[in-house]
Amino acid sequence: MTGSPKGPLAGRVALVAGATRGAGRGVAVELGAAGATVYVTGRSTRARRSEYDRPEAIEDTADLVTEAGGRGIAVPADHLDPAQVATVVDRIASEQARLDILVNDIWGGENLFEWDRPVWEHDLDKGLRLLRLAVETHAITSHHALPLLLRRPGGLVVEVTDGTDAYNREHYRNSFFYDLAKTSVLRMAFSLGHEVGPRGATAVALTPGWLRSEIMLDHFGVREENWRDALDRVPHFAISETPRYVGRAVAALAADPGVARFNGQSLSSGGLAREYGFTDLDGSRPDAWRYLVEVQDADKPADVTGYR
Repeated sequence: MTGSPKGPLAGRVALVAGATRGAGRGVAVELGAAGATVYVTGRSTRARRSEYDRPEAIEDTADLVTEAGGRGIAVPADHLDPAQVATVVDRIASEQARLDILVNDIWGGENLFEWDRPVWEHDLDKGLRLLRLAVETHAITSHHALPLLLRRPGGLVVEVTDGTDAYNREHYRNSFFYDLAKTSVLRMAFSLGHEVGPRGATAVALTPGWLRSEIMLDHFGVREENWRDALDRVPHFAISETPRYVGRAVAALAADPGVARFNGQSLSSGGLAREYGFTDLDGSRPDAWRYLVEVQDADKPADVTGYR
């Protein structure tokens, strides 16, 4: 990239906490494509992997942000350590004197929850570690970052979770610990809406649909280029979406001067695609949460007609 970033978010500064892979990476790249300067944080670097022991690194995400047209800045940080988070925010304040967008996407719990295992049988240490990674990190990051974001009116806080408020209220989500973590993040956005809304900012919860993250693709033994090969084994995977789709949702929210109408609400990538008109990378508009209720959970054959 040469010259100054251009786009609807040119001049805006974002912090995507938990941007190593998956939704966080997709959000960071799309904010960059819209012209933003994006600080990307996480524990996985080219020099040191996190407990996931996967190859993705925050430096790679920062490079993708810059290639997309923005400015990507990688800052290693463990968001369970308040001092490290404070250092990240101090750096943004020193270098940019502003923060316009905060995306709390810290997770790290893929290997910690046990499907359909009740709380008394679930590994307690793993369950408590999951809650710390998925909930405590978000609280620490908001505590340190929001004073900077609130210096200017119009800031946006996005709490990334799994499931809409309506869906999670009616459905058990995999295990006690997973369910509690994802529901807690929904409530965080609601609470933050009450706290930042009167101060000129907007807070929302946002869920992708069935995400074709790096981990999910590996789980099915496919790549993005041939992801449909997994449909023979899991037909409902046809409703899945790339991480860039939820990234476009965040970019659309951040560029919307009327975004405050969503303050405190639970939103989805598919719902916002209908609102703003963006598409996934293949030109489709998957609406996973409506599909889950009306097709998958209703035990109907996989058929995405009318849902993407």
